[in-house]
Amino acid sequence: MWAGSSTSISTRGSARQSHEVDRMEILISVLIEAADLSKPIDKRIYKGTQPTCHDFNHLTATAESVSLLVGFSAGQVQLIDPIKKETSKLFNEERLIDKSRVTCVKWVPGSESLFLVAHSSGNMYLYNVEHTCGTTAPHYQLLKQGESFAVHTCKSKSTRNPLLKWTVGEGALNEFAFSPDGKFLACVSQDGFLRVFNFDSVELHGTMKSYFGGLLCVCWSPDGKYIVTGGEDDLVTVWSFADCRVIARGHGHKSWVSVVAFDPYTTSVEESDPVEFSGSDEDFQDLLHFGRDRANSTQSRLSKRNSTESRPVSVTYRFGSVGQDTQLCLWDLTEDILFPHQPLSRARTHTNVMNATSPPAGSTGNSVTTPGNSAPPPLPRSNSLPHSAVSNAGSKSSVADGAIASGVSKFATLSLHDRKDRHHEKDHKRNHSMGHISSKSSDKLNLVTKTKTDPAKTLGTPLCPRMEDVPLLEPLICKKIAHERLTVLIFLEDCIVTACQEGFVCTWGRPGKVVSFNP
Repeated sequence: MWAGSSTSISTRGSARQSHEVDRMEILISVLIEAADLSKPIDKRIYKGTQPTCHDFNHLTATAESVSLLVGFSAGQVQLIDPIKKETSKLFNEERLIDKSRVTCVKWVPGSESLFLVAHSSGNMYLYNVEHTCGTTAPHYQLLKQGESFAVHTCKSKSTRNPLLKWTVGEGALNEFAFSPDGKFLACVSQDGFLRVFNFDSVELHGTMKSYFGGLLCVCWSPDGKYIVTGGEDDLVTVWSFADCRVIARGHGHKSWVSVVAFDPYTTSVEESDPVEFSGSDEDFQDLLHFGRDRANSTQSRLSKRNSTESRPVSVTYRFGSVGQDTQLCLWDLTEDILFPHQPLSRARTHTNVMNATSPPAGSTGNSVTTPGNSAPPPLPRSNSLPHSAVSNAGSKSSVADGAIASGVSKFATLSLHDRKDRHHEKDHKRNHSMGHISSKSSDKLNLVTKTKTDPAKTLGTPLCPRMEDVPLLEPLICKKIAHERLTVLIFLEDCIVTACQEGFVCTWGRPGKVVSFNP
């Protein structure tokens, strides 16, 4: 059902010991769709540093030219054109702006020349490709300051890079993402905070705190209504942009979550009564959806929910996550989670998919129920059957669990060749997060405001609700697909692309879709 193919990103030296190797030669292979994957259109070898992130400018891309930004571990950012095989500029070449690792780089939506760069220092910088970086270290003046953030402009007689300097939170700024309309910016940091800004007015819109540890990744829903984060608490967290609150958490990973992404091709709007899952192959295909028979774009389908038609409209968001446990998880965010019709009960849903019955790392097992309540009702589940009256919830849950288990077994084809010692398979080793969950890095706010957040005070508040206070999502599927930690997850119309630290890029064909490659 799933077709897998892979191609390697070649390395010279020891990529697994990159922090200990002074000289590293890295071969970057830039690949384009429908090309011969054994013959990259461009190759770059770097010594003494290594690429950490990149971003294409889709606004200016043509068949003859494409602008590609590449961030490096030493702090520089390079602008290249892999089709023309040209190197345009190198920003922060002398490392006068920031000497720390580049963690994220992205073009500003709708701009041909502006791009934003985040560093492990906790700073972000706004650049213009038309300006130089100067020969001396920049001097700044304060433009705007708020709780845990500050924005400065560069003081100079002539316009130079960087145009703006953002200082956000404490510790590394691990990733940021622009909203679909380009007006808002979501940032996740090592201090465990999600911060959402109005990018143009530089105003803080809202914040959220991880259950514990740093947040590593972030993404927006296609309509910009929800933000999903992942991090060192092994959880995925769904945050409502309009309400500025956590609406759900998902537990399925056994280690840190490294990438989260929405699948815009499977977000669905149904105007008829939902059909119960029967367990057959055809029904399972309908359950997975995966972009088959798309009649309208995601935006147009989502807009139907706000229409005045009398027929009921059901919305389902699909998003995925990959982590250091080498697993791919797919999640459904459904109506019963987004728009609960009854007050939320204070009980945690029992997670029963792919050995996810234990509480997330760092949490206690007695959080399943609230003390004093022997048998509280369950919270809504994201992948269960449509909820009926509360009195029927118990009988429905067993049917739903059977459907989930059936779905997991049918997804078993999405895997690499099993090792001979599969029955002795061990959990993927990882850098345990407990060492990072100290007051030094996890719960301090930025020194700009000289204030600190006590984790004991934030837990149980809207900033960081307790596990039993929000619905606990169960993964629709959760499958080991690599032998090293996963670092990339991209949803395309006909396939899903993943990559791991070992250097393999894998393309997984969606059911009903044929992905062809030249020999």
